[in-house]
Amino acid sequence: MNASVAIQVLPTLPDKELVPVVDKVIEYIQSQGLKTVVSPFETTIEGDYDKLMEIVKQCQYVACEAGAPGLMTYVKINFNPGPEGILTISDKIDKYTVKDGE
Repeated sequence: MNASVAIQVLPTLPDKELVPVVDKVIEYIQSQGLKTVVSPFETTIEGDYDKLMEIVKQCQYVACEAGAPGLMTYVKINFNPGPEGILTISDKIDKYTVKDGE
């Protein structure tokens, strides 16, 4: 795994109208079969860099098809093509995740 991407899609709609559009974008991202973590401000995915860039591109179209007249998209990319790859989502947050029974 050589990349992770955090993406925030903000449709140019009033707050209550943008949530269904963002939901469609998240649904699309999750349908891609990659490790995905949804948080209140962004969705993080990890995998092959080229696949992630295609997902970022398609998120724009998904949002517009879902009713966004326009949008602002903010993307953070962690990329390391070397053999060691990147720190994974699990590497970064598992220590903060509460396990059942704890």
